[in-house]
Amino acid sequence: MDIFDLIGPIMVGPSSSHTAGAVRIGLAARKLLNETPSNAKIYLHGSFAATGRGHGTDTAIIAGLLGMAPNDERIPRSFDIAKEQGLVFSFGERSLRNAHPNSALIELKGKSGNVISMVGASIGGGRIQVRNLNGMQLCFTAEQPTLIVRNSDRPGSVADVSRTLAELGINIATFQVSRDSRGGEAIMVIECDDTLKPETVAKIRQTPGILSAAFIDSNREVEK
Repeated sequence: MDIFDLIGPIMVGPSSSHTAGAVRIGLAARKLLNETPSNAKIYLHGSFAATGRGHGTDTAIIAGLLGMAPNDERIPRSFDIAKEQGLVFSFGERSLRNAHPNSALIELKGKSGNVISMVGASIGGGRIQVRNLNGMQLCFTAEQPTLIVRNSDRPGSVADVSRTLAELGINIATFQVSRDSRGGEAIMVIECDDTLKPETVAKIRQTPGILSAAFIDSNREVEK
């Protein structure tokens, strides 16, 4: 146990799970979309659905979608800011199978037409897990620098991405792969020892067979 476990995160709001964690769920979804969202449908599950709105979960998720960090003083005004920035959003409730009680399903559409579906869970102390992306089961926390790559499921894709990272001097800490079907779409979740430069992520995107690549680093939450 470290000091973070004892005192929790620096945040705006009454609850690390319902507020700080919810902000990070929204922020993770924004980064996975890899552009500014224009439309968001959010479905709350379990405790999030039962008591989340009283704890500010709804405003927190929207704040994350806008690129705010958990300590941003604008979080209580996120609905108004979203409207000013042209983000159309709606909330509902949904029972998610085998989901953590503090979970949300977020369906996002970007201004260029990109779409993603993500299930995120707030697991306590402001920490999160991404449990599902575009219908594929996975699990990562984004506490380490994390590269998420969507690719066509074909031989050599994993090797191509690993080779590119090795050539750029990036050491891989963990590597997991999920796919929807043989020859369909796959997702690589790669936790790295160090942060990645934007040009590194751009080079990954240029690799044949790669559909998209996004990078999440909890140490650099706030978007500049």
